[in-house]
Amino acid sequence: MNKQGGRFLILIGAMFWAAAAPAYEGKVMDAETGAPIEAAVVTLGDQAVRTDKQGAFRLEGSGEKLKLRAAGYTRREIATAELGSPDADIALTPFTVKGLYLTVYGIASAKLRGDALNTIERNHLNALVIDVKGDRGFIPFRVDLPLAEQIGAQNTILVKDMKSLLASLKEKKLYLIARIVVLKDDLLARARPDLAVKKGGSVYTDRENLRWVDPFSREVWDYNIAIAKIVAELGFDEVQFDYVRFPDTRGGAFSKPATEESRTQAITGFLEAAYRALTPYNVMVAADIFGYVSWNTDDTDIGQKIAPITKVVDVVSPMLYPSGYHLGIPRYSNPIEHPYQIVYLSLKRAQERTGASPLRFRPWLQAFRDYAFHGGDFKEERMRIQIEASDDFGASGWMFWNPRNIYPQGIFSNIGHRNEAQKETPLIVQ
Repeated sequence: MNKQGGRFLILIGAMFWAAAAPAYEGKVMDAETGAPIEAAVVTLGDQAVRTDKQGAFRLEGSGEKLKLRAAGYTRREIATAELGSPDADIALTPFTVKGLYLTVYGIASAKLRGDALNTIERNHLNALVIDVKGDRGFIPFRVDLPLAEQIGAQNTILVKDMKSLLASLKEKKLYLIARIVVLKDDLLARARPDLAVKKGGSVYTDRENLRWVDPFSREVWDYNIAIAKIVAELGFDEVQFDYVRFPDTRGGAFSKPATEESRTQAITGFLEAAYRALTPYNVMVAADIFGYVSWNTDDTDIGQKIAPITKVVDVVSPMLYPSGYHLGIPRYSNPIEHPYQIVYLSLKRAQERTGASPLRFRPWLQAFRDYAFHGGDFKEERMRIQIEASDDFGASGWMFWNPRNIYPQGIFSNIGHRNEAQKETPLIVQ
């Protein structure tokens, strides 16, 4: 066969595929209000589109199931054979995430896990954030990933059967979030110094004496994306990327020059690549960011900018711990005295700067003792105030952080109890 004949057959094949691949159209609506849901993700196989302002979508391809998700709503799957009319309305049920966090050791400890589950039940929470790759780089359960084995990430298996553990948590109707610490990876940097951040001619270590890996490295990207795909297959509802940033140190050396533009491109590029790789799984994809990123117009010297990040993930989770605001915010120089304003105004500023729906934001809130202002514990009352701020803003939920995994035994989620002394009318700072 000559080249012209070969090209003709290829063209005919492409035309046949185009004719054979059906197109699916419809609108995604709020099941309670009937309002259209903008920016909902509709997936068919490895293809995905977002809905427009009217909630409308059009997607070409083949597959047995249409998968849908949106921040602030329960995920849904529909058999393509059941779609009915070309302009079918598909309803998603509103869902607010209310969660606690457990480290790799917390999830493996029957005591810490049991106490957290009791707190969840007492306060009518519905979510659990679980470390699947923690701050030191350990993966606490067995994975089929040669690099993890090579660098020692599998030397300490704390959870013998992660699939069974997830099934037991699902029986409790919990929304499960897999936290992956991306660039603070002591094990990978120690085993592979060629991938490590350098400083002063040596491998860089932070204040905790832990090493970091190069945010520009595609090998680092691929390793973390592989972990994300594994946990998506296991049945987690969401993959959350933490420490997806450059280390906050001056003088660091990387495989490429680190400028504001290149740092931002590296962080956004990784999140975009991870999001694309996770498309077939229909998991929610989230990124944790510094609280000050909502306010700063530069990249905070760590590659995090609020607008680009919001465009490449489903949910942005700013860490709004009042103790982390060492300089306060405009008009509120002592954040410990104004937790409501810290949470509410930071979320509001993020929303104003991105134009995104408030549902695209779900903050991390403080449930640990203040370390910066000698402000004491953050227990039930202060936790309640932070919840009120997040809910008043309209976020799609909230998560509480305590690195020791020890949470109050009392009630903090009954929003009917409001502290008006703390909740002043928020000032929108220009």
